Amino acid sequence: MRTLCASTLIGEFFVIGFAGLVAMKDPGLSTATVWTVSGVAMLLSVLLCGMITRPGGVQLGWALQIGLIASGFVVPTMFFLGAVFAGLWWASVHYGRKVDEAKARWAEQQAEEGPAEPDAA
Repeated sequence: MRTLCASTLIGEFFVIGFAGLVAMKDPGLSTATVWTVSGVAMLLSVLLCGMITRPGGVQLGWALQIGLIASGFVVPTMFFLGAVFAGLWWASVHYGRKVDEAKARWAEQQAEEGPAEPDAA
């Protein structure tokens, strides 16, 4: 799960940065505001890569997805991109857990069979 979720989060890091560049063109927003919000979201996406397997990591990831979708009120394209990344996040969590379960079953089977004996030559 960690690999799939981290890949999604790194993709979000770049999308958030590009959305920040687009948001800077809005005359009603100060540069400091745009980069404070974007910077916090970008930092969260990177930190979540390491926290994903810890308690609350997946829930923080969902909070980031909601924030991405909500950023569509500033940069309308983010409604679409936020929804795409929310779908990717769901798939990463869902299928990542299935892969982890399959790996655990495989490791359990290997442990039951014991160490492989070397071929006699």
